[in-house]
Amino acid sequence: MTRTIIGLPTATFLLISAAGTIGCVEAVRAEVTGNIGVVSNYFFRGFSETDGGAAVQGGLDFETDGGIYLGTWASNVDFGDGTTYELDLYLGFAGELGNGLGYDVGYNQYLYPDAPGSASFGEVYGELSFGLFSGGLAYTIHDSSDSALETGDLYFHAAIEFALVDDYSLGFLVGRTAFDDAEAESYTHFTATLGKETAALGAFSLNMEYEDTFDKDLKAWVGWSLAF
Repeated sequence: MTRTIIGLPTATFLLISAAGTIGCVEAVRAEVTGNIGVVSNYFFRGFSETDGGAAVQGGLDFETDGGIYLGTWASNVDFGDGTTYELDLYLGFAGELGNGLGYDVGYNQYLYPDAPGSASFGEVYGELSFGLFSGGLAYTIHDSSDSALETGDLYFHAAIEFALVDDYSLGFLVGRTAFDDAEAESYTHFTATLGKETAALGAFSLNMEYEDTFDKDLKAWVGWSLAF
C-alpha cells in the first residue's frame, strides 16, 4: 500500500455540517483525487507481492482542508495460493506544524477478498517529516488466521529524498520489520529510488530493493503513476 500520491485535484466540493444551532451551517472545503499506476514488480517492505511479476494499481482519496483523509487502494498480487488482489482501506489525519514539521497518523486495513483463508490484517501508523527527512512506524493491532503479519508486529522506517535538476529526485529508505513472535526472524530492507516527474505523463521511477535476511538478492523494478 502507498499513500504518497503526487496529486492534481479534479474535484473540489463542499461538505455542509451543523454548527451549533439549526440553520447555522459551515462550509468545509475538501477534494477528491485519484491515482493509477503500473509497476514491473510490486514490493511491500522488501518482498515481492506478485511473485516477481508486474502489477496494475490505483486508488481514490478524499481529504478535507483540515487534514482528515480516507481512501482506498488496490493492486493485483500473486502469493501462489490463488489470491489475486489486495484492497486497502485507510483513514487518517495529516498536516504540518508552523515550524515545517509534518505529521501523518492513521489506520490501514489490508484485505485479500479472494484468498483461500482469512488473510486480512490491520495496522495503526504514524509518520513525521521535516525537509529532506521522514520516518515512521506501523503496529499491527489485529490479524486473521492466515495473515502475513500478526498482532504485535512492528515496522519502522527512515527515509531521505533529494530534489535534483529537471524534476528528477533521488531517495533512500531503510525499514525494519520486528515480529512479535520470538521464533520469527526479523529483517531489514533497503530501497533506492531515482524518480522523474512530468507535467503531462505522470511520474516514472527506477528502484532497487534489498533485504538482508532471506534471499539477500538485489532486485530492480520500474514504475509509472499518474494522479488525477
